[in-house]
Amino acid sequence: MNSTSSSASEHLELSTVTGYFQQDDPSTDAESFDFTKNNFGLIERSYESDASFDPDLKMTQWQRFEAEIFHLNSLDKPKTQYKVLYMGRHGEGYHNVAEAFYGTKAWDCYWSLQNGNETINWLDAELTPLGVSQAQSANKFWTRMIEMEKIPIPEVYYVSPLLRCQQTAWNTFFGLSLPAEKPFKPVIKELLRECIGVHTCDKRSSRTEIQARYPDWIFEDGFTEMDELWSSTLRETNEAIDQRTKVALDEILLNDKDTFISISTHSGQIGSALRVLGHREFKLNTGQVIPVIVKINRVPGPPPPVKKAFWFMPEICPSPPGT
Repeated sequence: MNSTSSSASEHLELSTVTGYFQQDDPSTDAESFDFTKNNFGLIERSYESDASFDPDLKMTQWQRFEAEIFHLNSLDKPKTQYKVLYMGRHGEGYHNVAEAFYGTKAWDCYWSLQNGNETINWLDAELTPLGVSQAQSANKFWTRMIEMEKIPIPEVYYVSPLLRCQQTAWNTFFGLSLPAEKPFKPVIKELLRECIGVHTCDKRSSRTEIQARYPDWIFEDGFTEMDELWSSTLRETNEAIDQRTKVALDEILLNDKDTFISISTHSGQIGSALRVLGHREFKLNTGQVIPVIVKINRVPGPPPPVKKAFWFMPEICPSPPGT
């Protein structure tokens, strides 16, 4: 894991820029919204950059959007940058199936502590066949968007250290027509994981096991062999997740020079990122993706002091509820 990117000389203030995507609009229903049926949510509108880039409006909305982002970054504001995050939730995992089967209360207090049941395993849960299919559908969507809409392709790919996200990223992006200089070669980043603690589905596999599956992928500096963050007794609060997410976003947005960034992660981590960025709440179903424009301001001086958030000890059932 990299050290935090904010320093004594400056720190980052992150915010979201609204008005470009339907997901920004409070009237958009997150439960029913499908990014594959709505052009990723990109709003049809004019941009300040249209006058110089495409005055006759012959380009696609996505080509004009890309020009607008480049325009924003060309303004004479050296301490301000704009980047676009494509944040995707993994496809359906076996832990999702188990929680739906047992119910959330029984799942949280008993079954989530187990490695599985008589029929399925959810320790570092993998994708179900439906989850794989959801990721493959996203692959077809990206193929069409690249060919027809000329969407800006991710220039770099970050992925959670948990298997379900790695499987989702592989099935989503492998085989796409990508520039040779920007291949699909994800960076596995420890802090992009789901809420840490107690639930075995959120305990990651060893570095050796991950590397055996994806030998060409990149581990961030300091990625440990075993999972040193997961606790069998304590679980993160939302405040703790948000502090972790802020560190992860700082590291990505400060250290990575690319503008269009893919992040394959989890519902809890995406929800945390939206809170950190000041975006409206927008819960994603499995396999869904949300694009977010991030405004990055480099502010002189150290970051404001933050009291380290606590973890909590959840209620544990000694046996399955109802038995």
